[in-house]
Amino acid sequence: MNWHARYAQQANWTRELRKYIFQQIGLRTTDRILEVGCGTGAILSEIQTQALHGLDILPASLMEARIHAPTASLACADALSLPYADHSFDITLCHYLLLWVSNPQRVLVEMKRITRPGGYVLALAEPDYSARADKPAELAVLGRWQTESLQRQGANPSLGGRLAELFYQAGIEIIETGAIESQGNDAPTANEWELEWVVLENDLAEFVPLEEIQRLKKLDEEARERGERVLHVPTYFVWGRV
Repeated sequence: MNWHARYAQQANWTRELRKYIFQQIGLRTTDRILEVGCGTGAILSEIQTQALHGLDILPASLMEARIHAPTASLACADALSLPYADHSFDITLCHYLLLWVSNPQRVLVEMKRITRPGGYVLALAEPDYSARADKPAELAVLGRWQTESLQRQGANPSLGGRLAELFYQAGIEIIETGAIESQGNDAPTANEWELEWVVLENDLAEFVPLEEIQRLKKLDEEARERGERVLHVPTYFVWGRV
């Protein structure tokens, strides 16, 4: 599994949103920015600032991040206990992270703590698989199985629907929240479709027979060729002020 390719695909889904929010904030090259859960640096590589920081719990991901975001200062640590002093950053953000942590509200409280008064906390994308839509109906089982797989991996696949509530409970003033309208709406390229199936196969391999996975992949391909395939996972963002 090429995780950087996956993270780059997800970064593409939120590129216009990030551009919009940074314009609203008035992003400066001197702003101190931290991405919590930076992975392999897909988001960091697109942020233009002289004081860029990234944190992740996986050393292997950080090794790749050093390649893709060579100017960033990187730290290996747990998002539940961020190793920074209070008010260290102007902007603190995360991207497809909170569904994976055991206590997402604590992570937001930590992000608030290390952000200066008047600074910003951004959760750029959190999905809600409980509202996933799949058509034709015979492919709906994919959504149920992927949700089950995420739960088996320790994720909360419906967290996106609670994102604004978590910001409120963390004491962060919400400026704007909503669904990412463009995520997944455009017809995927052949490479994007193959990458989606690599993720699916990786998620389902432990409890779905390979023959069944391949059968559904073929049905998916045929539905796309007929223009009948619909796959939509509502994905939410929130940005707020400390």
